[in-house]
Amino acid sequence: MKNIESPLLRSDEEAGKFLVNRRAFTDAEVLDAETRALFDTCWLYVGHGSEIRKPGSFVTRAVGGRNLIFNKDAKGQVGSFLNSCPHRGATVCRERSGNAKNFTCGYHGWVFSADGKNRNIPGIEAYAPDFGSDGCSDLVSVPRLESYRDFWFVCFDRNAQSLSDYLAGAKEYLDLVADQSEAGMEIVGGAHDYSIGANWKLLVENSIDGYHAPVTHSTYLDYLRNANEGHKVGIGVGAAKDLGNGHAVIEFRAPWGRPISRWVPSMGEEAKVQMEAQYARLEEMYGKERAERIAGMDRNLLIFPNLCVLDILAITVRTFYPRAPDRMDVTGWAMAPIGESSGMRRNRLNNFLEFLGPGGFATPDDVEMLEQCQKGYANAKEAGWNDISRGMRRELAGKPGGQQDELQMRTFWRRWHELLSARNALSVRVEA
Repeated sequence: MKNIESPLLRSDEEAGKFLVNRRAFTDAEVLDAETRALFDTCWLYVGHGSEIRKPGSFVTRAVGGRNLIFNKDAKGQVGSFLNSCPHRGATVCRERSGNAKNFTCGYHGWVFSADGKNRNIPGIEAYAPDFGSDGCSDLVSVPRLESYRDFWFVCFDRNAQSLSDYLAGAKEYLDLVADQSEAGMEIVGGAHDYSIGANWKLLVENSIDGYHAPVTHSTYLDYLRNANEGHKVGIGVGAAKDLGNGHAVIEFRAPWGRPISRWVPSMGEEAKVQMEAQYARLEEMYGKERAERIAGMDRNLLIFPNLCVLDILAITVRTFYPRAPDRMDVTGWAMAPIGESSGMRRNRLNNFLEFLGPGGFATPDDVEMLEQCQKGYANAKEAGWNDISRGMRRELAGKPGGQQDELQMRTFWRRWHELLSARNALSVRVEA
């Protein structure tokens, strides 16, 4: 680590202070710089392999400011294409998901197979005899597409490092998710789509913030105490870790039940028997220590810049993109073991909805706080800096970060600053 003194970030090791200028959350120039330095160059999550299980399966979604098709072709090859017709730019596939051998542009009828190749152009005789032989009439593939444990990512920088190298220490935590089922993991159909009137980086921080839960989510903790009378409820001991390349995690023991073999009374006695059998199988496959970590510990994982995998009372995969400096669009998916019992799936989805859903106990609390922060930044001219110093002395001493420290946020901000600086994107004029 080193001291940093820039218009948008200040880090002073001797003083144990880490400050972020609030203009980083409000300035359109900063957002433009982020687009170039982050979303144009980093690996970005596009989907999970279970969403396109069969040949011809596809989903469409916005990733890094681009509209993409993520699909599997007739031969079982996974691909991702820019969802724009090479003719006049119209959106080719207008469905969110489905199964198709071909995609047909609704403007002039150009047809593309699931591998992106052009298969038909109405009135082709009006073009040169070799038109399209150079690929100019095919859908444009994303520059890079790679996967790890069936989590698929795209990158718009052809020269980027491999996904495996990029993920660095985050791979260990994706393994802890993927290893929860011998049959594999799957995205449960449907998604939560919602917007928040706040800067996207506030949700980065909030997603790995162990400090706010006892206050912001006190209503949910009270609910747990009432629903599980006699069962200990409280935020347990945990740790924060820097995983490299801006990725970070908090890993902790929480008060709620987990469908992956951590029972609480509100789940019912039948579930207890099933979960004991699940846990025995985990021990058989991985040994006692790893089984306990998979089932007994909760994790909030950030994969830089904007993917969060929340492996807590259910598994939520969540991305979020800026629409403006003060607004973001969020998408969350539920993940579950393939073939789990209907009772376990019901418990899992109940947890997903009641805590992390946009109408649940937690997300509305978080949305309110993030939007209140954004409103507070109207005072940035006189009150200009966010403090993210909690636990910094412990970090500087080489001690593990606590779950309620802010090491994980500093990890994000250091990488953010590094990438924007490397591309000369921090020339934003900010008043001190």
